[in-house]
Amino acid sequence: MRKFLMMAVVGSALAVSGCQMTQTERSVVGGVAGAAGGLAVANLMGANTNWTILTTVAGAAAGTLLAQNTRTGQCAYARGDGTYYEAPCP
Repeated sequence: MRKFLMMAVVGSALAVSGCQMTQTERSVVGGVAGAAGGLAVANLMGANTNWTILTTVAGAAAGTLLAQNTRTGQCAYARGDGTYYEAPCP
């Protein structure tokens, strides 16, 4: 529980500081935060080394994409047939 609380504090500090960042800085912070989240999930689930690496990389990719989408205000939505379209985020 202590690790979760510490991660929540760091995450909220990063989120608040994101208001004054450039796009590159926002992408880097998003990637680092996503990687940290993926690592935390792997540790909580008791994953082996391979799954830990995979969740960390996937978290970094998701965090970077999320940070980039906050700049444009556009999100990708699945149509259900394997294609996607972009529209304003809710």
